[in-house]
Amino acid sequence: MPQNTPLSLTAEEHAARARADLRIGAPVALTSASGGALVVAAETLSAPRLAALRAAAPEALDLAISHRRAETLRARAYDGELARIMVPADADAAWVLATADPSRDLATPLKGPYATRREGPSDLHALALALAKQARLLPAAVVAVWRDAGRVRALAAEAGLTVLTEIILRRAAEVAPRMQRVSDARVPTRFSEAGRCHVFRPADGGEEHYAIEIGRPSRSAAVLARLHSACFTGDVLGSLKCDCGAQLAAAMTQMAAEGSGILLYMNQEGRGIGLANKMRAYALQDQGYDTVEANHRLGFEDDERDFRLGAEMLKAMGFASVRLMTNNPAKIAMMREAGVEVTERMALKVGRTAHNDAYLATKVAKSGHLL
Repeated sequence: MPQNTPLSLTAEEHAARARADLRIGAPVALTSASGGALVVAAETLSAPRLAALRAAAPEALDLAISHRRAETLRARAYDGELARIMVPADADAAWVLATADPSRDLATPLKGPYATRREGPSDLHALALALAKQARLLPAAVVAVWRDAGRVRALAAEAGLTVLTEIILRRAAEVAPRMQRVSDARVPTRFSEAGRCHVFRPADGGEEHYAIEIGRPSRSAAVLARLHSACFTGDVLGSLKCDCGAQLAAAMTQMAAEGSGILLYMNQEGRGIGLANKMRAYALQDQGYDTVEANHRLGFEDDERDFRLGAEMLKAMGFASVRLMTNNPAKIAMMREAGVEVTERMALKVGRTAHNDAYLATKVAKSGHLL
């Protein structure tokens, strides 16, 4: 792999390419000190790709899933945060998806028993799950392992696959996201006619994010600000299952009343798991699980968002401190860690309904929200 030339891909670009490949169902090659692997996301796996992996792999394929999903399936997780389920020789792509997706459990109740692998390293499986998460896919992947990383690189070169090393993937995750402002224009709104929308594009190939500037806020004083994660169901459809739409409107109304402010609208739907997984979580909530339990059963943490994105947008626009409209202490902590001072927290206690009362109670009890 060429290094240190203007044509070489950066760690961010390598990771972005691999995420895109997983989303379209293409295999990705991963290498580490323990060997190499070809991996395909469980939810985009096709029958031909499954057959090809079986034909090429030196041993039985693994389905890497989170330890939380393994608990639901009564499969042993010998590797701490994940389990390596050995894929039976007669299992098809539908079996893989049914095993990976908890929202389908009622439709496919007869699964298992599962044999899980306990010998050998699991670092490549952990990398595969991390990459699937970053791609906003279910954290589950079919993994074909070779102890010889050179053999995997040769197979990848032959098939034109993306190759990602452990070092590159970890470096891409650790580096603070770089945000580039690509366009802006005046956008009068029903809240304020003095509105301007700035579009930011992250260097890691992720979704674009937006900063809505109300009035002409001073760069020398703490600006009234709201970090708002996209919520298609609440912001657009007016869903009563959350308080997001009401918080968005309340924040914009307050900024208009004060004459200035910044709304940072980040495309991190469903606390960073994406809209498809959010709908899976909703399906699990309809089965009786709360919002945190649903995320865990899908294999995600309570909150997968990266609030550094908002901090980078603010700094790019010349703001160093904010009066933050939030009920979430984690936003305050991450903003400060990213170099933006929070001088004041302003509560947003709006949008409670009979449909979201339990949801809000869970945010207080399990996520520490100040309601």
